[in-house]
Amino acid sequence: MLALLIHIQAARSLAGALARRGTGFVRPASEPREAPPKKRGRPRAKACQTLEPAAFIPFVPQPEPLWDTKARPGPISTAGYPPLWFLAPARLVMACAVGLARGLAWAHLGFVLVTSTLVACYAFVDPSVTVLSIQRRYADGYAPVSRPMPVTLEQVPKTARRMLVSVEDSGFWTHPGFSLEAFVRAAEVNKRLGRPLYGGSTISMQVARTLFLLPVKSYLRKYLELVVTVELELILSKERILELYLSWAEWGKGVYGIDMAARHYYRASASKLTTDRSARLLAILSSPLKYGPGTLGKSDLLRSRYDFLVKAYQIGSAK
Repeated sequence: MLALLIHIQAARSLAGALARRGTGFVRPASEPREAPPKKRGRPRAKACQTLEPAAFIPFVPQPEPLWDTKARPGPISTAGYPPLWFLAPARLVMACAVGLARGLAWAHLGFVLVTSTLVACYAFVDPSVTVLSIQRRYADGYAPVSRPMPVTLEQVPKTARRMLVSVEDSGFWTHPGFSLEAFVRAAEVNKRLGRPLYGGSTISMQVARTLFLLPVKSYLRKYLELVVTVELELILSKERILELYLSWAEWGKGVYGIDMAARHYYRASASKLTTDRSARLLAILSSPLKYGPGTLGKSDLLRSRYDFLVKAYQIGSAK
């Protein structure tokens, strides 16, 4: 009897254990249901729960490299190339050439801007000083003999104006500021002499040289003359260019302009000049620092210029 009770109790215990493990055995109604243990930590997301948009990272396929990135680079071949020690000086020379070209371009642009601005001002006002007068005073020591006296065309005799154009630039009223024929003749003479002595300058080019350039004969100065001459012809009229020439042309050491020359040599104003005196003054324009109206006969060139004016305007015998 005791053994039977022991077997019954063991069977109940086994049935309860199997029922708790889900083996399908029915738990007795008298046995209470145990509460499931509480899990700690963050609860797991359900299968139907959606994740936040930031959690999704799209997959972007990467392009394949054009070369093998794992391969080690080999030595660079220098066959057919100059040595490295030769490239450094070449690059230095190239950099210096580029820098020099840029500097010259900026200098040229600045020169054009300055001269064109002054030329535009000279259309209405007379210059108070020129580069030539500054050079003569501070470098050569030729101080002006008196205050510069700008003149108008009405203050100069008509015959003197015609003489000036005849002896200095016969095509002044028709050419654009320079004469190709004069350049060709000057080039032939310079070739025979072996140096740039003659430039074939027109009246406009002489005005440009007097106003803005130093009296140094070179091809660079001739180029700058052409630049300023174009500015003069584009901005000023022919009459104004002729007035600037008559007001600032060099007629001796410290003598500028035909009015100052007339007062210095003949004690009279430009409007009082006779035809012979005008011819003598205009004849010495090619060499005003060495000769004067009374000594022009010592130079064959000046004498020929004077004789040309005498015959052209029927002045009379040369004195």
